[in-house]
Amino acid sequence: MTLPAHSLLILAASLSAIASVLHIVILFGGPAWYDRFGAGARIVELSKAGHWYPTAITAVIASVLAVWAAYALSAAGVLPRLPLLRTVLCAVTAIYLLRGLVIVPMLLFARERVNAFLLWSSLVCLFYGAVHGVGLIQVWPMLSTG
Repeated sequence: MTLPAHSLLILAASLSAIASVLHIVILFGGPAWYDRFGAGARIVELSKAGHWYPTAITAVIASVLAVWAAYALSAAGVLPRLPLLRTVLCAVTAIYLLRGLVIVPMLLFARERVNAFLLWSSLVCLFYGAVHGVGLIQVWPMLSTG
């Protein structure tokens, strides 16, 4: 059975939306959730101290991920066409893939800095990037430039 061309972009949008919601949940979970999801000691300490930075950066990340989800839905034809659709989706795909691939040089040259969070989050980002990329390739001919 062949899936419609837009199916992978709907999956890609769902993945970005899940990541966005997870970041929002972490905001409400506070320092323990920042720690649990691998935000790093500095962010955890800032969150414990009530500093604005962890909240701001997490909210920005959640917002960006939500916009990425909207762009994937737009390319899938679920939402109206958004500006610079091809360009933004190429950038989103590249960002996910590059974030996922950061693990490779670290494994080769800085193995001691690799932790479980970096490893699994890199694999997740590689998967997200692959889904976005294949979905974009499938609908590329249907998207006009702009």
